[in-house]
Amino acid sequence: MDFAIIKTGGKQYKVTPGQKIKIEKVEIVEGKEVVFDEVLLVEKDKETKIGTPLVKDAKVIGKVLVQGRSKKVTIRKYKSKKRYDVKRGHRQPYTEVEITDIK
Repeated sequence: MDFAIIKTGGKQYKVTPGQKIKIEKVEIVEGKEVVFDEVLLVEKDKETKIGTPLVKDAKVIGKVLVQGRSKKVTIRKYKSKKRYDVKRGHRQPYTEVEITDIK
C-alpha cells in the first residue's frame, strides 16, 4: 500500500491515493489542484524513503473539493461570585482535499 506523510498547516497527515482529508484552510479555488511539497516520508512499491527533514523531489498531488467551516465550538468563561461571564463561539475554516497521486 502506497502512502506518504505530508506537513501542511503546522500538522502532519498520513495520506494514501483516493483518501479525503480536511486540512487548515488553503487559498485555492474548489476544483483546482493543490501540490504538497513538504513530504516527510514516502512508501511506494515496498520501498521507503525517509526525509532529513524532507524527501527530495517528492510531491503529493490533491484536488480541492470543498472550502468550508467546521461546526461551531462554544467557549464559556465563568468566575463565580465575581459577575464574570463570557460566552463566545468559533468556526474553524478548513479545506477538504482528495489525494490523487504520490510522486
